[in-house]
Amino acid sequence: MPRRPLHVTGAAEAPLRAALRALRSEPEIPQAFPPAVLAEAEAVAKAPALPGQDATDLPLLTIDPPDSTDLDQAMHLARRADGGYRVHYAIADVAAFVAPGSALDAEAHRRILTLYFPDAKVPLHPAVLSEGAASLLPGETRPALLWRIDLDAEGRRVATDVRRALVRSRAKLDYADVQRRIDTGTAEEPLALLREIGLLREALETERGGISLNVPEQEVVEQGRSYSLAYRAPLPAEGWNAQISLLTGMAAADLMTAAGTGILRTLPTAPDGAVARLRRSAHALGVDWPHHVSYADVVRAADPTDPRQAAFLQECTTLLRGAGYTVFTDGDIPSPAVHAAVADEYTHCTAPLRRLVDRYAGELCVAAVAGEEPPEWVRAALGALPDEMATGSRRANAVERDSVDIVEAALMSGRVGEIFDAYVIDVKEREPAVGTVHLDDPAVVARIEGGTDRLPLGEWLRVRLTQADPGAAKVRFAPA
Repeated sequence: MPRRPLHVTGAAEAPLRAALRALRSEPEIPQAFPPAVLAEAEAVAKAPALPGQDATDLPLLTIDPPDSTDLDQAMHLARRADGGYRVHYAIADVAAFVAPGSALDAEAHRRILTLYFPDAKVPLHPAVLSEGAASLLPGETRPALLWRIDLDAEGRRVATDVRRALVRSRAKLDYADVQRRIDTGTAEEPLALLREIGLLREALETERGGISLNVPEQEVVEQGRSYSLAYRAPLPAEGWNAQISLLTGMAAADLMTAAGTGILRTLPTAPDGAVARLRRSAHALGVDWPHHVSYADVVRAADPTDPRQAAFLQECTTLLRGAGYTVFTDGDIPSPAVHAAVADEYTHCTAPLRRLVDRYAGELCVAAVAGEEPPEWVRAALGALPDEMATGSRRANAVERDSVDIVEAALMSGRVGEIFDAYVIDVKEREPAVGTVHLDDPAVVARIEGGTDRLPLGEWLRVRLTQADPGAAKVRFAPA
C-alpha cells in the first residue's frame, strides 16, 4: 500500500512537532541503536566485503527527493544498436556490510522497515551505513548489485543480468531538477531517455492492466499558531523513475520463479464490495466514474492537482490492502502469484537500505543468474520473512495513521464548534449513524458520530467539529 506522503515544516517546539516526537517515543517504535550495533556498523563501514568486478566507469546517477541521503538506487540509460534500450540499475549491496547472524542483522530483523514520520524517520540501519558507507552517494565508490536489463524498441524486457560490482554515481539529482531538464530539452541522453523509457513502460502497464497510484504529497505549513495544508502533485519524472524500479522488481520475480526459490510481493484482486465502496467515495467527491469505465482507467484519468480527485486517489489505496509476501522453494510456485496492481509477478528488491526483504531478494537473484543455489543463510530466513514483513508493515501503517491523525488534529485545533461542508464517503454497515467524512476545505478526512439518523452516503452534509486535539491525535465530527 503506498505510503501517504506527509511533510511538516515548522519550529521544533511547535505543538505539532512535539506531538510527533511523542509518537516516536511510543514503546512499539524502535529507539536508538544499541551500542553493540553502532560499534559493528562503524567497523564494517570501514571494511565491507568488496566484489571483484569494477564498474566504476559506468556514469550512474541517482534521482531522489532533495534531502535524501539514504540512496538505494542509481541508474544509467542507453540506446542499443537494434533500436532498443539498456537499463543499468545499481542497488546498494547491504549484504556487503551486514553479515548473517551479526548484531546488525538481528537489529534489522527487529526493525524490519524504515519508519517515516512527517518530520523525521526511524531508520532500518545505522546512519553510518544507510546515509554513509552503503549509500550510493555521488563521487563515492560503493559495492552494489548491478542490474543490466535490455529492452526492445517498445520497452519490453528481452534480457536480464545482475551481479555484484563496484560502482560510482556521478550525480545526485532531485525530481524537480530532472523534470526541468527534460522539459527544457537540456537533459543529456542518459537522463533524457528516462522520459522515453518511462512512457513506454507506462504504456505497457496500461496494456497488461496494471495501475500506479499518483498519490499527492500533503505539506503542512506552520503559520504562527495555526497550520495550513497544501497538496503537491507528483511530477511525471517521479512516475518514470518508479517504472524503472517496477521493471527491476518484475525482472527479479522472473529470475526467482525460473530458479524455483524466491519471495514474491503478492496482492489479490480487490473484491467487488471494495470496488463498490470506492465508487460511492468517487460519487461523494464528485469524481466522474461511468459504469462502463474500469477502476484502472478512472485512476489514470484522475488529476492529483485537484483536491477532490487527490482525495479520491488517497481513497484508492484501500484497494491495495491485503498485499503480502509469498515464499516458494524447490520449484513450488504459488498460484496465484501476481500482484494485482502491477498485473504481473513482482517482488521488492530495490530498497535494501530501507526494507529488510530486499536484501534477501537481491541475494536470490544474484544466485539465480550465476546458476548457483541460494546461500544457506538466505534459505534459512525465507520461511519467517512474510510474517516479519507483515509485522513491520502493520507498524508502518500504524505510524502513518497516527501521523495523519496528529496532523489533522493540529490543523483543526482551535476550531471546535465550527461548521463545515463535508462529503460522506463511508458509512458503517452495522452502525449507519457512524462513518467517515471528507471536508471540502481543509482536506481533512475524519470520523463522524453522534447523530441518530442514517448518514447520507455519497452526499453533502453540514458537520460540526466536536474534537481536535493533537495530543490525543483525534478529530471527530457530528452532524450539524
